Amino acid sequence: QVHLVQSGGGSVHAGGSLTLSCAPSEWTGDFGSMGWFRQAPGKEREGVAAFLVPPRTTYVDSVEGRFTISKDDAQGTLWLHMDRLKPEDTGIYYCAFASSFLPTEFAFRAQFYAYWGQGTQVTVSS
Repeated sequence: QVHLVQSGGGSVHAGGSLTLSCAPSEWTGDFGSMGWFRQAPGKEREGVAAFLVPPRTTYVDSVEGRFTISKDDAQGTLWLHMDRLKPEDTGIYYCAFASSFLPTEFAFRAQFYAYWGQGTQVTVSS
């Protein structure tokens, strides 16, 4: 069973930057779409950014232009670089890998992702 191990996160003031990373316990390259989700207190988990069929990416409107998803195909590491953070970006962030490449309309559907990281807290203060 593959495990996804996350690192990064923390607390910053509004306008600051953070980078999250996600590495699989073993990498065979036999994965499809890879993405980031977040869950704010009292809210449902939402998709933030995802790789579809490479090199296509998609972002939720609220982070477009501020967040960048990237990956290392050799190691399977996934990153999320977050700039100009806002208090509303606060939440627990999760990485997720799917077993196949997802179409755009399924990119942020959590049920299509088979593997999940343990989650990491991001707190943005005003």
